[in-house]
Amino acid sequence: MHPTKRQKEILDQIQSFIAEKGYAPSLKEIARRCGLSSVATVHKHLALMQERGLLRRQKSRRRGIELTPAPAVAQAVEVPLLGTIAAGRPIEAVTDESKVALPRDMVRKGSTYVLRVRGDSMRDEQIRDGDYVVVEDRKEARDGEVVVALIDGRDATLKTLHREAGRIRLQPANPSMKPIYVRPGDLRIQGVVTGLIRRFD
Repeated sequence: MHPTKRQKEILDQIQSFIAEKGYAPSLKEIARRCGLSSVATVHKHLALMQERGLLRRQKSRRRGIELTPAPAVAQAVEVPLLGTIAAGRPIEAVTDESKVALPRDMVRKGSTYVLRVRGDSMRDEQIRDGDYVVVEDRKEARDGEVVVALIDGRDATLKTLHREAGRIRLQPANPSMKPIYVRPGDLRIQGVVTGLIRRFD
């Protein structure tokens, strides 16, 4: 959790004091360095920062303040943003490639790409219009997985895959919409959804 502006100032002064002296400051020294008139105010800020995990305090020691290491920042990986996929009626496949940065733990070992979702047929899978889906580039999928499906080599759609006798059912996650039925030879799996990105504007 990020510190407030005042808490950041206190943390910086504690860090600076430790670097200069080799030990932690007292509450009075923190108050003096930060221009605070009350030691009680310093105590309140330190208690809040301890709750947030920004520092540790040993109450038995007068200078028992220890700064906790800053959390490691997840390394980002750039993957292709290949355009738009329909979560509704099939639309013509779009391959207008740009790049988007993802946390490394969202990227599988194989090829990964991102598509922007258009439509709300997958809303009960919490995939909404305007979301971005992270897709593992796979040509095979298990029943029940959400897939990027290419129909007749032309129309792309985002649906849940179900194999039935002699046909494949592409099931929407919206009760107001009907499934799409295709013959196995008319369908190519382009990838399996492994993650979701939602922007809050």
